[in-house]
Amino acid sequence: MNTHLSAEPTTGTLRVPGATLHYEVRGSGPVLLLIPGGSADAALFDAVAPVFTDRWTVVSYDPRGMSRSPLDGPLEDQRPERHSEDAYLLLEQVAPDGEPACVFGTSSGAIAALDLLARHPERLRRVVAHEPPVVELLPDAEHHRAFFAEVHSAYRREGVAAAMATMSAGTGGGDQESERRPPEDRPQSPPMDELPPHLAPVLGRMQANTPYFLEHILRQFTAHVPDVAALESVADRLVLAAGRDSRGQLLRRPAALLAERFGGEVVEFPGGHVGLAEHPAEFAEVLSATLG
Repeated sequence: MNTHLSAEPTTGTLRVPGATLHYEVRGSGPVLLLIPGGSADAALFDAVAPVFTDRWTVVSYDPRGMSRSPLDGPLEDQRPERHSEDAYLLLEQVAPDGEPACVFGTSSGAIAALDLLARHPERLRRVVAHEPPVVELLPDAEHHRAFFAEVHSAYRREGVAAAMATMSAGTGGGDQESERRPPEDRPQSPPMDELPPHLAPVLGRMQANTPYFLEHILRQFTAHVPDVAALESVADRLVLAAGRDSRGQLLRRPAALLAERFGGEVVEFPGGHVGLAEHPAEFAEVLSATLG
């Protein structure tokens, strides 16, 4: 498939085990793969991707089961390992010469990006992992595991709105004491799949993904334990990132922990957990500088 220097993407589909991925390609040059998180799809990057097309082949996609990437069978629980293998197969499709690519992932997409780096470091030049919620690495992991189970239970009992309210209240603070406060007294942050109004044309599609995210991705991805030893061996290719507005909040803590473990620092991006959607121009500027 030919790529071109245009803000409008060339679209394609890729058969992977158990699903068909919808992907989009813009620009030319080395590959920059963008992995969305939460209930978002490739459109999350519509305002960011054109910034890079003069020097990168920018690839974005709908993760399996999201939007235009249907599963072959019924909806089922997802695993980061399966999603990272999808990303690897997509790299094989768009860069068959094996040239190392750069990857940016946010939220649950950052978990997939970490797993991709651990499993296929030979295909990657740099990975920017923005607020991966790998809470199993935290010393109070059991508490956070119970919290995400509570979010799922709220979804089962009362639906999407109740689940997202529970998650928004619980992810605003960085510790157990904060999360025990009444919701009105906690620091607040947008939930993991919340997007601002400027994405209105695609909000309906992404909102339709939210039940799938709550049922089959949230608990499964936050329960994932990254291969820290494998990541440490390639830590020079890994950038741990977080939002400026996420200081003191739960979803920043795993990135900070990994950065400290690897002897580095968290690179700060504008906004909070959904800073990419809130401040796309500034976010793209920081990402460009981070990629080098």
